Amino acid sequence: MTGMEDNLTRLTIEGKEYILIGTAHVSRQSAEQVKQVIEQEQPDAVCVELDEQRYQSIRDGDRWKNTDIFEVIKSKKATLLLVNLAVSSFQKRMAKQFGIQPGQEMIQGIQSAEDTGAELVLADRNIQVTFSRIWGNLGLSGKSKLLMSIFYGIFSNDKISEEELEKMKSQDMLDGMLQDLTDHFPDLKKPLIDERDQYLAQKIKDAPGEKVVAVLGAAHVPGIKEEIYNDHDLKALKKRPPKSKAPKIIGWSIPIIILSIILYTFLSNPAAGTQQTISWILWNGSFSAVGAAAALAHPLAVAAAFLLAPITSLNPLLAAGWFAGIVQAYFRRPNVGDFESLSDDVTTVKGFWQNKVTRILLVVVLANLGSTLGTVIGGADVIRLFIENL
Repeated sequence: MTGMEDNLTRLTIEGKEYILIGTAHVSRQSAEQVKQVIEQEQPDAVCVELDEQRYQSIRDGDRWKNTDIFEVIKSKKATLLLVNLAVSSFQKRMAKQFGIQPGQEMIQGIQSAEDTGAELVLADRNIQVTFSRIWGNLGLSGKSKLLMSIFYGIFSNDKISEEELEKMKSQDMLDGMLQDLTDHFPDLKKPLIDERDQYLAQKIKDAPGEKVVAVLGAAHVPGIKEEIYNDHDLKALKKRPPKSKAPKIIGWSIPIIILSIILYTFLSNPAAGTQQTISWILWNGSFSAVGAAAALAHPLAVAAAFLLAPITSLNPLLAAGWFAGIVQAYFRRPNVGDFESLSDDVTTVKGFWQNKVTRILLVVVLANLGSTLGTVIGGADVIRLFIENL
């Protein structure tokens, strides 16, 4: 291991030895170093910078084939899955551009732990918990900017420069995206960076045995070296922020106000009330249908979006996109081939629209976005007609 000790940090705390390997996530040498260190040190435990979700992704590369698309829609996870696939497309494009395979050192850490009989510890915090804590720190404007910046970066055709590639070599794809976010949203440093370092440090410290090897992105090593001497409450770090009651209050207030205005107008001026009702139906239905059509939905899915958006907009528990997505899935059900080609198709915008799986997700998301826009415009028109007829 001559020359490789520079990437190692050795700590001894209360008689227990910790060896932190600061890896470059796109470097073959890092994977080789992980193998050599674990074989030579014969640790009792190997910690890897993965959570259960990412670990399963590595272990089961064919996980998409077992996806029940109807269940995804019914469980309201279409948007989450679409974002996950979008992030996956970014990683895949980077791998293609530079001929690299991110995460090889983590795969090697898992394999070497099995080969040496060391206990494998998944040391990273659940990525969904991290993102939920991020989401809770952003207002509506911040959330919009965040989503726009993520999708712009994912679907941009800009090539990564050599300088940016060198930067990526000191952090994994996830770390790189998170670091960029903290540059634009400084308030997110705590849930994105600091808390994750604390979580990783505590999991490493709690790993069984007298000797522990931890495979980490180099960017995390400085923070972990400080935090490992402190005690951290993992339960508190895993706690999801309480959901705000505001969206639920607003979600029910809007339909109550709209229905009350239309009913009052009907009682005082039936013609104006009829005009309000037509306006509400047309604005809601049309925008939701346009959203579905933009996703190249089946004609009946577009029709479902148009017919149901005016109704679902008055019930926060329902969404037009769900119904449009179910109709799309019924008539354009994905086959095994769609799931097998999913990882390649998501690398391009064209592929996102062509693959039956992602097209269903796009139908759900875009029909819902259209319905939301139609609710705002239709609601404003209902109020306008109400004021004109006072």
